Amino acid sequence: MAKERVTVVDIARAAGVSKSTVSLVLQGSALVNEATRAKVNAAIRELGYVYNRSAANLRQARSKIIGIVVNDLTNSFFAELAVGVDAVVQSAGFVQFLANTSEKSERQREVIASMREHGVSGLIISPARGTEAADLAPLVASGIPVVLVVRDIAEAGVSSLTSDNHAGAMAAVRHLIERGHRRIAFLGGFPDTAVFEARMRGYRDALREAGMPALDELVIGSAPSRAGGVTAIEQAMMLKDRPSAALCFNDAVAFGVCDGLRARRLEPGADFAVIGFDDVIEAKTAVPALTTVSVDPQGMGERAAELLLKQIQAGRAEPEAIVSPVRLVVRQSCGGTVERRVKEISS
Repeated sequence: MAKERVTVVDIARAAGVSKSTVSLVLQGSALVNEATRAKVNAAIRELGYVYNRSAANLRQARSKIIGIVVNDLTNSFFAELAVGVDAVVQSAGFVQFLANTSEKSERQREVIASMREHGVSGLIISPARGTEAADLAPLVASGIPVVLVVRDIAEAGVSSLTSDNHAGAMAAVRHLIERGHRRIAFLGGFPDTAVFEARMRGYRDALREAGMPALDELVIGSAPSRAGGVTAIEQAMMLKDRPSAALCFNDAVAFGVCDGLRARRLEPGADFAVIGFDDVIEAKTAVPALTTVSVDPQGMGERAAELLLKQIQAGRAEPEAIVSPVRLVVRQSCGGTVERRVKEISS
């Protein structure tokens, strides 16, 4: 009777480890510690397992799939970004797999692992809060091309595409100062993200440039969502000396700020100036139309996809860091005229 073929499952059982750990040892991965590696190799020798490398290579062959992982799909910015990615990858013969992490790093690890199992050719990632360079190390080691969008991670060793958040915030606050506002708030956003830090720095630099104090009481963080905007403006309205205008972390927060103002029978644009950040589709059709710093989310998705495809076609992932210019789109929510005006912003 022929001897049954020894499988990876048999090795895992004999070594007391997971199947995936055995696979990593067979692939020579540096992610497995030496003690575990020795235990697995001992089980391989004992059971007489023969690694079929050609079959493994076939299983690991890259597909025509691009993975896109975003941190908050409830924000329409990311839906527009995904549309931009899809337009480019589809024309190149790829399809995209979209996953939402809801700002959970554990979920991010799970979806990235799943996409790798499906042999994705590359990944576009807007990292969840708290993501560090070490979290991306396995991707870098695997050679899979990666492009980070919206949020960059220092020393990650992968390409990134971000917006000029500092210049955008400065232009927005300068505009409010030009309109006579002296109590300008910064509302919304998580303070532990690089995007918040850059926009906050632009906000403070514009105030200092005008000889105005950058007061901590006027900086009110919250979830970067519509509900977060309502919460932030409620706190701002409880200040003894209320602000008359606000730069909001993003458009979602700005829409919530407008909701909160109306709940107090204050009209955005007429009674309180509001500026958002992103310029999502709804910004133009909102009532009043939202003044905002335009990041062009769909265009960002297109550029990220082009950068990723270039790396895939080149067969290597040379890191590039691209900072996209932004522009201030002046509409009615900050008391502007009906006519739409656009100011180009330079760093």
